This record gives sequence, structure tokens and C-alpha cells, in this order.
Amino acid sequence: MNVSTELEDLQNGQLFLVDKPLHWTSFNAVSKLKYLIKRKHKIKKIKVGHAGTLDPLATGLLIICTGKFTKKINEFQALPKTYTGTITIGASTPSFDLETEVDQTFPFEHITKDEILSVAQSFEGEQMQVAPQFSAKRIDGKRAYEFARKGEQVEIKANNITIHSFEITNIDLPNIDFKIQCSKGTYIRAIARDFGLKLKNAAHLTALRRTEIGSFNTNKALTIEELDKIFT
Repeated sequence: MNVSTELEDLQNGQLFLVDKPLHWTSFNAVSKLKYLIKRKHKIKKIKVGHAGTLDPLATGLLIICTGKFTKKINEFQALPKTYTGTITIGASTPSFDLETEVDQTFPFEHITKDEILSVAQSFEGEQMQVAPQFSAKRIDGKRAYEFARKGEQVEIKANNITIHSFEITNIDLPNIDFKIQCSKGTYIRAIARDFGLKLKNAAHLTALRRTEIGSFNTNKALTIEELDKIFT
């Protein structure tokens, strides 16, 4: 990926595609880039922001903007996104992923390939989705996960989303690999939850990677190590 590390260019606006590693927050990645810029140019301030959060347990594409390009963040956030990952059926967790422990288990051996493919197809199109309690969605000025981690339930209003495509790429029960292209505001963990419910079972997300945002993809993204190198 060709980006300039010159201060004037960074202030005028640069777009960094970053491949976020597992366990990093999106804020960690933004802070890392901000630190590298300030260290290289011996400055105290620079505007840096990302265009769409990725959970710590997800990897993949983050668009990070500097300087005047931070004004374009909303534009980038509105782009469709593509994810690959794994849904595990037969068990649920409160967070719908591996952040929390399994709280219920169900037999899943009776579920057929045809049922799985049919459920995946049923998700395609416009729909209303309720975000997970363990999410960064704002409720009364706080993040929903702040309530959830205290064991407090809050009402989360459904949002309109669109699933452009939902492809099942491999089935090795209890694991189901998928590829999804969806609109802004879609929670893949909530899709995992609803996938289990539609199978009259339970499910949670056990792997997630964002591969594309609009026409941007991970093929041109920088790892954290590569980001380090271009600023040394």
C-alpha cells in the first residue's frame, strides 16, 4: 500500500488500510498510528480516526484516516462490508461470541446441510436486527457492553440492515464457515445468534475476519509490523 509519511501529507489527509490483529481493539490500532506519527515528526497533536469498529476477537480490515481525511470517515463507514468467519452451533454464550463462556448446550447432530443452506439464504435482503447486549452501541450515553458486563439488561432498539449475500463455504458440524456481504451497522454476532434460533437450536460466533470495505480489501492492508517499519 502506497501512503506518505510526510507530515504535510498526513495533515492534508492520508488513508491507511490496516489489518487489525486478534485481541487488539480498533482504538488500539488508531492509537498506534497516532503514536508513530507523533514520534516520527516530534509533534503533540494529529487527527487520526477509524471508519468502523472491529471487535477485539475479530481480525481484518480497518480504514484509518489522518488529518483532513477524518472528515471522510462517515463516507467510508457507509460502504458495504464483507466478512468471513465461523458460526458454531449447539451452544450459546451471552455475548454471542467467545468473549463469554458457554451458558447453554443443545444436540445438533440432527441438523442437515440443506437446513443450514436454507437458513443462510433466508437472511438475504433487508431486515431489522437487534444488536448484542455486549456491543459498543450507545444507550443513555454509555456503551451497551458497560451494562452487560454488570449483568444489567437494557432495551436495544432494532436497526434496519441489509444482507447482500450469505454464502456457506464449509460445514463441519458443529462449525459452519461463511462469507457475508452486508450493510453498515450489521452485527455478525447477532447473525450467529439468529442463525441458531432459525435452526431451533443455539449458535455463537467463534471466528470473524473483515476482508473488504467497499472496494478496499485486506490484500493491500498493512500489518502492525509493516506500519512500524514505514515510520522508522
